[in-house]
Amino acid sequence: MDLDSARHLLHPKLTVLATCVDGEGNPNIITLAWAMPTSIDPSLVAISVGETRYSHDLIHSVGEFVVNIPSSDLLDEVKLCGSRTGLTADKFEETDLTPVDSEEVAVPLIEECPAHIECELVDEFRTGDHTIFVGEIVHGSVEEGIFDESSGTFDMDKFEPVCHVGGSEFVTSGRKI
Repeated sequence: MDLDSARHLLHPKLTVLATCVDGEGNPNIITLAWAMPTSIDPSLVAISVGETRYSHDLIHSVGEFVVNIPSSDLLDEVKLCGSRTGLTADKFEETDLTPVDSEEVAVPLIEECPAHIECELVDEFRTGDHTIFVGEIVHGSVEEGIFDESSGTFDMDKFEPVCHVGGSEFVTSGRKI
């Protein structure tokens, strides 16, 4: 097997829309499939962003980001946000997604996404051509009725996540096993 292709064996991956802002508060959205929890105590999550991406410098300089978890009905928006640069495009305007003030950070969340994780940057690691940004969770929110906090799971009958398979291919949840 081609070693460059081996990383794709880890897919499909939950796809998120991360929001960030520039120094003047102008928001941007980036589509990411490389996001994960990294610690229970403290509650930390990480996102991996290519160093050439516009959002990379915004997160590095401002130190905050929001992980927005879209449902499958936002697939077109997910694809658009992953194919344009915020350097020349206002992705909120192009997608008709709605920026809403977050509870704890200056970065807006995306109203149409059913779940959000607000983060303050606590560490970053360069890993080849990407940087892993580690954020401490300072607030989380989820649409009522789709997530069971006692079990820590989504109700997959009520929520269909977007999962990246590779290239421009996506899938959503299947049957529970």
